[in-house]
Amino acid sequence: MSEGLLSRARAGDPDAFGELVGPHRRELEVHCYRITGSVQDAEDMVQETLLAAWRGLAGFKERSSVRAWLYRIATNRCLNALRDTGRRQPPSPPSPSWPPEPTSRDEPVWLEPYPDALLEGIADTAAGPEARYEARETIELAFIAALQHLPPRQRAVLLLREVLRFSTADVAGMLDGTEDSVKGTLKRARATLGQRLPAAGRPRPPAPRSPQESRLVQRFADAFVADDIDGLVALLTDDAWFTMPPVPLQYQGQLAIASFLRHWAASRGTRRLRLVPTRANTQPAFGLYLHDQHAPVAHAAGMIVLTLQGDQIAALTCFYDTSVLPRFGLPRILPD
Repeated sequence: MSEGLLSRARAGDPDAFGELVGPHRRELEVHCYRITGSVQDAEDMVQETLLAAWRGLAGFKERSSVRAWLYRIATNRCLNALRDTGRRQPPSPPSPSWPPEPTSRDEPVWLEPYPDALLEGIADTAAGPEARYEARETIELAFIAALQHLPPRQRAVLLLREVLRFSTADVAGMLDGTEDSVKGTLKRARATLGQRLPAAGRPRPPAPRSPQESRLVQRFADAFVADDIDGLVALLTDDAWFTMPPVPLQYQGQLAIASFLRHWAASRGTRRLRLVPTRANTQPAFGLYLHDQHAPVAHAAGMIVLTLQGDQIAALTCFYDTSVLPRFGLPRILPD
């Protein structure tokens, strides 16, 4: 860090401040997203972080790096937001009839998909032989969803230690705790996360945008648009999941998922679905659109994200909230 740059920023030079914090902005947003599960909340938290940093720059003692100082502010802003009882309530899915009995009912959690375009240029902070989680894994939906089931402080400790590789002493300082409390919190977080994440040793997904991935995704899209339930089920692993966060209904296994998909197809009647490809959380995804029966257009109905495992699909995650689509460059209405 240039001392001259810091001095100019402290003197009130906004350009110097922008140069000082700019390289960290995108990774801070991903960190806030991991904690909150929300793209909108992550953007808000980063704005609050940078405003607090600008106002508090005179008090920065340089005992740590600017990056660590910003992470301290961002993490505590996120924790304060999660404690706020006034946080928005998650939406319910539009459903004309009651769906089939689910395999299980989980606690509702707020979760949104994260656009791959926002991940470009971010360093693999989890890279290295000492990292417990691989960099790609820490942004995949399974990891983000599992994090949302941890108490907020456990999320923060696990991310700061296991993903961002801050030392125990650094994390204790960031969260105004002791090193022993950080170690205990991390132990509990690891145990809970281990129960939520897929078992180790499963086939890896195909490389992003590889021919293998493209073939599998195209087969899914063709079957989905045609309401070919048997064709869809043939692509699933035996223990695949279908979830709709924050809706707590979960369907596991080919029979349960087929039952829900048939219900979903029947509820649409004669309205056809249209899929627009995109990517979320490093995974293939589609914007969902329903054709209008009275006009030559299709209206946004949500997004579906595919979790691949080898040459099969291990999970389908459907989001009914359409407000996130513009962040993926997807419109609310498509011409027919």
